[in-house]
Amino acid sequence: MTVDESNRPQPTAGLRHVALFVESFEETVIFYTKLLGMRIEWEPDIDNVYLTSGNDNLALHRFTGAERPPAVQRLDHIGFIIDDMDQVDVWHDFLKAHGVRIKSSPKTHRDGARSFYCLDPDGNVVQMIFHPPISRATAQPE
Repeated sequence: MTVDESNRPQPTAGLRHVALFVESFEETVIFYTKLLGMRIEWEPDIDNVYLTSGNDNLALHRFTGAERPPAVQRLDHIGFIIDDMDQVDVWHDFLKAHGVRIKSSPKTHRDGARSFYCLDPDGNVVQMIFHPPISRATAQPE
C-alpha cells in the first residue's frame, strides 16, 4: 500500500475507546469498577454500560444471543497503563488476592516496560503495564 502522508489529517488523540460484548455482564462491570477503579460514565439501559478512568472509555455490551457468533476480528488483549513501575506488582498482588485469574506474573521486558496479564470475568485478557513512553512518570512532554 502506498500512502501519501502529506495530506493525512491531524494526528488522532490516541486509542481511548474499546467496546466488548460480554456474557458475564454484572461480574465484568464489577471487575472494571470495583477492582480496577473505573467509574460509570453512562448507563443507557440494563444491557450497556460505558466506563471511564478519566481519559478513556470502555463500553460493555451484554451479549444475549443464543450462541455467541465467531469474532470478525481477534482481540488479543486490552491494556491499562500504570504510572509507576513498582505499582505493577502491587496491582498483581491486589487482583490475585481478590480471586482474579492471573495469566502471568509481573515481568520486566527488554524495552523497560513491566507488566502482567490477567482475565476479566468474561475471559478477556487484560494487561496491567508500566510502559515508559506513555506512563506519566517517564513520558516526555512533546
